[in-house]
Amino acid sequence: MNRVYHIQITTKALEKHFSPAALQKIVEANLYQDRLRGQIGHDEYHFDNNAFEASYSYIEKKRSLVRISLMADDPGTAWKAFGRLTHTAQDFYAHSNYIDLWLARQPEGTRPAPEQVHPMDPDLLHSPELRSGKVYLPWEVFTLVSFLEPTVKRLLPRDSHAWMNLDSPKQGYQFDYAVQAAVKRTGIEFSEITQVLTQSQLQSFLAK
Repeated sequence: MNRVYHIQITTKALEKHFSPAALQKIVEANLYQDRLRGQIGHDEYHFDNNAFEASYSYIEKKRSLVRISLMADDPGTAWKAFGRLTHTAQDFYAHSNYIDLWLARQPEGTRPAPEQVHPMDPDLLHSPELRSGKVYLPWEVFTLVSFLEPTVKRLLPRDSHAWMNLDSPKQGYQFDYAVQAAVKRTGIEFSEITQVLTQSQLQSFLAK
């Protein structure tokens, strides 16, 4: 997703839990994943190129790092790890066809409110139809230039990131579902980590 939406999603999901200073560090780490070096050669950061197992593994490694860091009384490293895993979790909904699959399962002719989206439907998470956009380099880079995007996009296959992404509202109504799913998933990741922390570790993590 575009930078502004990662900020909005992370803030909405976590601001009630963390101190402003801690949340700022988490957001900064989330956005760090979209630096140039994080965009090229790191499909696992973004669920790109059907790298589902690599992305799930990356999230789990960051979960473990959060816990290990808090055991070592190092909340700064924990915030960075948590920020990075939230970016990956959020990108799942923007870079895969999960939202399309979820909408296709709704009763014909109906479109539930985006707030009703289920972010962790086990059938969809393990569906053979689940896929994510392929990044066709170097052509995808040119889609980042606004006046070149329409021309370059027409030349790319329909399974490309350019066609499949839900990174901004211009991609259509499915974007709102991706945002809501990402907010819910961020909250789930928070619960997943904090439920195994001691009280002192939790206080250190929240920095309140």
